[in-house]
Amino acid sequence: MMADSNLIIRNVKVVTPKGDSARRGSTMSELSVTEDASIVITDGVITYVGPSDDIRIEADVDYNILDGEGNVALPGFVDSHTHLIFGGFRPDEFEWRLKGDSYMSIMERGGGIQSTVNATRGESLEALVEKARWFIDRMVDMGVTTVEAKSGYGLDTESEMKMLDAIDTLARDEETPLSVVATFLGAHAVPKEYKGRTSEYIDLMIREMLPAAKGKAKFCDIFTEKNVFEIEDSRRFLTAARDAGFKLKLHADEIVTLGGAELAAEMDAVSADHLLHVSDEGVRRMAEKGTVATLLPLTAFALKEPFAPARKFIDAGAAVALATDLNPGSCFSGSIPLTIALACIYMNMSIEETITALTINGAAALDMAGETGSLEIGKRGDVVILEFDNFRMLPYYVGMNCVRNTVSRGRLVK
Repeated sequence: MMADSNLIIRNVKVVTPKGDSARRGSTMSELSVTEDASIVITDGVITYVGPSDDIRIEADVDYNILDGEGNVALPGFVDSHTHLIFGGFRPDEFEWRLKGDSYMSIMERGGGIQSTVNATRGESLEALVEKARWFIDRMVDMGVTTVEAKSGYGLDTESEMKMLDAIDTLARDEETPLSVVATFLGAHAVPKEYKGRTSEYIDLMIREMLPAAKGKAKFCDIFTEKNVFEIEDSRRFLTAARDAGFKLKLHADEIVTLGGAELAAEMDAVSADHLLHVSDEGVRRMAEKGTVATLLPLTAFALKEPFAPARKFIDAGAAVALATDLNPGSCFSGSIPLTIALACIYMNMSIEETITALTINGAAALDMAGETGSLEIGKRGDVVILEFDNFRMLPYYVGMNCVRNTVSRGRLVK
């Protein structure tokens, strides 16, 4: 019997990083290239990848066949930092920023995260799910096969759990064309009803939200930033989250140099994200600890901020991942092609490093490098086939989508 998760991809040039952990420093440039290759995916898992002449298939399995026509096959892209679930939109704030208003000044006048909180609290679970599906369809078109989705626009127990339930609905639905990973971000901002009482809001999250989120989210994240959650508040909350069994992430050093990167290393966080204003000491400590630096060039671009220092991290021996930071405020974009272009042109990353950052290192930022992120036997059958036979077309075709086919767990979804 033929299942839609049994697939042979023939006649491709396989380009992939290798391994079950993040690639660090100079090893981010190491890609394996196999000409005239085939990939066999059986029941959603890669069972052969290598030269077509040596192909091995399961004798009692019927496979679908996909001809790659000599084009490049890459691991499916991993978008390891998004705010996929939210109510409303904020195009007016985008115009304010164009006129010179800063991200923090917009927050102070009642816009920013609180604006989306107000809209999200009023949305039904079903509406949040359907809106996310619209974005997911576009992600798949650009080759994304795994996406992280955060809560963080509820900021009360009921609304945060509604957001996590929406993520869970997407993750469990067999019709969802990619894999979805949940992160609890109740510490995205201090809600207006707790203004001036940050410590009390942290108490609420520890007392109510962390127990309620247990089993719904793999990660716990916090916006460690001046005048939001500063270092001591972040440390207290992250310690409670770690004790509750969550893996840790941080929004760190995005607006000012605060020491978020150092805290991420201290807390053994899986990743620290943004890092536009990271200190040299923060770079050193993250490299030393193996904390993944998840860099978000689309956000820097949209905010007209300096890009995160990718070269500093790589040259220090750290692991760099790239993600889109899709969200309704500071970065209303989930564009993988533009992420690639910005990384190569403005962050001085090579295309080899960029591919690694969007595949195996993105998977490592989700603690999933043993499952996906490379084209190797035993990994999930997540594959992107380009329109071209040269992976260097990705940054060269500036900001344009080069993806011809997307395969998720052996299913052809584009």
